[in-house]
Amino acid sequence: MIRKRIGDILIEKGIVTTVQIDDALKEQERSGRKLGNILVETGIITEDQFIEAISERLNVPKISLVNLVIDPMIITIVPVELARRYTLIPVFKLGNNLTIAMVDPVNVIAIDELKYITKCEIKRVIATSSEINAAIDQYYSVADTMQGVIAGYSAREEAIRPGQAEAFTAAEMETPVVKLVNIIIAQAVKDKASDIHIEPDETQLRVRYRINGVMREEASPPKTLQSEIISRIKIASNMDVSEKRLPQDGRLVVPIDGQNIDLRISTLPTIHGEKVVIRILDKRILNLGLEQLGFSPKLLSKWKNLITKKEGLVLITGPTSSGKTTTLYSALQEINSIEKNIITVEDPVEYSLALINQVQTNEKAGLTFATSLRFILRQNPDIIMIGEIRDMETASMAVRSALTGHLVFSTLHTNDAPSSITRLIDMGIENYLVASALKGVLAQRLLRTNCQNCIEEYSPHEIQLRLAGMETEADSIKFIHGVGCNRCRMTGYSGQTGIYELIDIDDTLSEMIINGNSEPQIKSYVTTKGYRPLFQMGLEKVKAGVVCLEELLRMTSIGETVSITQKPVRVSINA
Repeated sequence: MIRKRIGDILIEKGIVTTVQIDDALKEQERSGRKLGNILVETGIITEDQFIEAISERLNVPKISLVNLVIDPMIITIVPVELARRYTLIPVFKLGNNLTIAMVDPVNVIAIDELKYITKCEIKRVIATSSEINAAIDQYYSVADTMQGVIAGYSAREEAIRPGQAEAFTAAEMETPVVKLVNIIIAQAVKDKASDIHIEPDETQLRVRYRINGVMREEASPPKTLQSEIISRIKIASNMDVSEKRLPQDGRLVVPIDGQNIDLRISTLPTIHGEKVVIRILDKRILNLGLEQLGFSPKLLSKWKNLITKKEGLVLITGPTSSGKTTTLYSALQEINSIEKNIITVEDPVEYSLALINQVQTNEKAGLTFATSLRFILRQNPDIIMIGEIRDMETASMAVRSALTGHLVFSTLHTNDAPSSITRLIDMGIENYLVASALKGVLAQRLLRTNCQNCIEEYSPHEIQLRLAGMETEADSIKFIHGVGCNRCRMTGYSGQTGIYELIDIDDTLSEMIINGNSEPQIKSYVTTKGYRPLFQMGLEKVKAGVVCLEELLRMTSIGETVSITQKPVRVSINA
């Protein structure tokens, strides 16, 4: 039987014309490149169409890796170097038959090498190079690279016997641990993690990444390398290696993929050794405008009006890791100009901002938020940013600054915007001072957004609808969530967005604060003026398909009353 040529198959399917094939064949003769690559690169056909044509010509099954979960034990059968060299990845193993997804299933050299290394019979399937490369990046991550580094380290240790140590320089001896630390950091940056947690346990050294606000465990180095890994990090970040009894802080800049990444390092003594947290500071947030943070158009207009006031206290509130710092920096970038003297006091300074004078607190030296503010006021600032109001002294200085003609930004840890008013009063600030100084409060949360590559429509569980108060309108809403794919590492989420609630202090609200009205009374009044709580703002993103209902319930207080354990019922997105 004579097999059809790729070009003939594409013509029969009506994907290309004879003229296009002829032109591509001329280019193939001139450049020596493969016909399919020429057609894909010129945009005449898609990669999927090309793979389908090859599948039909060779009678090799086509497979999609997007929603396929590969057993990690299968991955270990084929070395990562081989997978990258030939663009292939193992997907199944049944008995002695190993199924390999390949871009080029007629590559005899690759198949022979696979047979020799795996001692298995090779069954071929075909997949696109983009899907295979994504799967390689996902499955051959820290674990496999780490194994190679550790193997090299063990081999080097074995080679160093008495009388042979001089054969290795100090730098060469350190290289395996340096590589190991670099791998952990590079993978975290690639996965867009905000933090790396290196945690000593009784029997292991655990590594976890915080991605989109959720902790995820990664491959763990051997417990025997714990002291060397932690020492390496402390040396690189200018900490005292000999001091293991007290917490320390440090900073480090590492080049990754041609970009300098700022890291903030913190150590904490635990009963099993020092825990290290590495905060990854992504300078790209400095380029984020307020429009990109998730504000609704109406709320954004109110917020911009608030941050351009000449004087007063403006607060941003929310729990740790709710994006307060990002919103603060974006607000400062919005109003920053050569005509304004802006001074910040932070603990610590995370990002360096042009035209802005930034002060880092140093409690050991007596430079606290409150003492910094006293000296800042002598610098004739127009705008002051206080990293956080933690105590009565700082709150008092912030209010005093706001009442003496300065615009003051700061953060508080409260659950919502209305409770920030009572929080200031509880800290010891007089009602009339709060009413006079405070101009507005923004509360926020960060929600994980649905992965757009694997979204599908579904029906939330009845208890979730009841918690959200959506039982009656559920049938009219198309609920969307991500089911998990290679691009989102099977989580169903990719990226984050903010939800916000804003209170603008008007004359009536100021009078209510002076009169000592309760928090429910304040909420009742601001609701009549257009205030919408975080949960209601989040529901708009649920209805728009940006986030799923489970994520909104998880991150807002209304969802904290009941633990959601039931899985949602899936329905077809085309239903």
